[in-house]
Amino acid sequence: MKAHEIVMDWVTAELQSGRLSIGDHLPSERTLAETLGVSRSSLREALRVLEALGTITSSTGSGPRSGTIINAAPSQALSLSLTLQLATSQVGHGDVYETRQLLEGWSMQHSVPAQGDWEQAETLLDAMDDRGLPLEEFLRMDAEFHIVLSKSASNRLISTLMDALRTSVAEHTVARARALPNWPDTAARLQQEHRAILAALKAGDRTLATSLNQQHIAGYYEETAGALAS
Repeated sequence: MKAHEIVMDWVTAELQSGRLSIGDHLPSERTLAETLGVSRSSLREALRVLEALGTITSSTGSGPRSGTIINAAPSQALSLSLTLQLATSQVGHGDVYETRQLLEGWSMQHSVPAQGDWEQAETLLDAMDDRGLPLEEFLRMDAEFHIVLSKSASNRLISTLMDALRTSVAEHTVARARALPNWPDTAARLQQEHRAILAALKAGDRTLATSLNQQHIAGYYEETAGALAS
């Protein structure tokens, strides 16, 4: 078994038992190496792997945030894996489109109005109304808006997958948007669609929200695909 697998198994067991919680510090390198029976150098390599996967964060210095802390950010690991899959053409952007439809469609169908953070959603849309907002910032908030909506279904895995997806395709999304002949007009249309989707969710009309969101995603992909082909 590789060193990072030994450390991961130990962290998993400690979390499951309740002896460790998110935000807790790991023991010192020396203590942990002795506990797990691995060398200090192997342990450091393992910790670097776990940090890349979003399981831990490490920082030097003093204070409560220094040292190695249990972080457990699964979207970071998922995003890294998906980015590599996209880079090697193992996963296509058509696959991403279909996955978005599946994830967001499910979250719309299971949305509970009382659980939605509609104030945050409105705040994002208000900021996105700024016609001078850089394209990249608009798209970042656009993705965040859709993640906020997904959280009203209270399925943390769905939201985590959407967050990972957003991070992985960020550069590609910007490239598609830059190919459009008139981005300000497209942004204005997207905003109208965003507000209609939000209104349907707030009113508890899941069927309408799902339909509007499906059309919203499909329309944008078709528009950008046409622009890239021309």
